Amino acid sequence: QVQLVESGGGLVQAGGSLRLSCAASGSIFSINVMSWYWEAPGKERELVAAITTGGRTTYADSVKGRFTISRDNAKNTVYLQMNSLKPEDTAVYYCKANLRRTRFDTFGAYWGQGTQVTVSS
Repeated sequence: QVQLVESGGGLVQAGGSLRLSCAASGSIFSINVMSWYWEAPGKERELVAAITTGGRTTYADSVKGRFTISRDNAKNTVYLQMNSLKPEDTAVYYCKANLRRTRFDTFGAYWGQGTQVTVSS
């Protein structure tokens, strides 16, 4: 069984910072891409940032220059440092890991339970 557990969400004023963490645990052979998505009320879930095992990153245009994704491969953990937060960043943030549980498996997507981030104006 695989679990992704997020932490670090909360309420912050506009201009503030938060750091999200997501740790993957359980029966894991390897993880390639780890990523963060957000889902605002009434909107579809969208990619915020992603990072490969080698450290290559990609970001949504709306967060470039403000958010930084990083990971600790030894700990199967991904982070999202969020600075200069805006009210429009308010959403539930989900982490996702593309992983395989054994060397015989294909890669599959696993999701965390989500963590709420609320930015007040």
